Amino acid sequence: MLDGDTHPGLQIGDMAPDFSLPNQFGEPITLSGLRGTAVAIVFYPFAFSGICTGELCELRDNIADFAAAGVRLLAVSVDTKYTLRAYAKAEDYNFDLLADFWPHGEVAQAYGTFEPVRGMAGRTTFLVTAQGRIADIFSTVTGQARPLARYRQALEQL
Repeated sequence: MLDGDTHPGLQIGDMAPDFSLPNQFGEPITLSGLRGTAVAIVFYPFAFSGICTGELCELRDNIADFAAAGVRLLAVSVDTKYTLRAYAKAEDYNFDLLADFWPHGEVAQAYGTFEPVRGMAGRTTFLVTAQGRIADIFSTVTGQARPLARYRQALEQL
């Protein structure tokens, strides 16, 4: 079930909380360092899990949609950079997988999408404008993939 255009704590039009996380190669990616470029921040529970892999493979196979809209894709989970490097290699992901490992889920918490009982990020996407403002928010319940059509709808707003 999609939750519409808001998420607890953050709303469309808010400045996206800044963060710096290592990607699968250990390189720091800082949101404020990407100003001037729109960003899709895709939180997902765990690398190598079935639904997450299906979602990220669909994004990989449609990365041209993001490129055409001038949007950089950042996928964020609570996994380590080592796990994410193996995951990216296994699935041929050509976008950044960010490790929100330690402090555990700190960025997911800042975005209001951390599930403390399960110790994982929820399945939520934030589309951030080149100026750093949240343009769209959407999510699904645990066990349900976000539809590609919803990403395309979000990209049309930029």
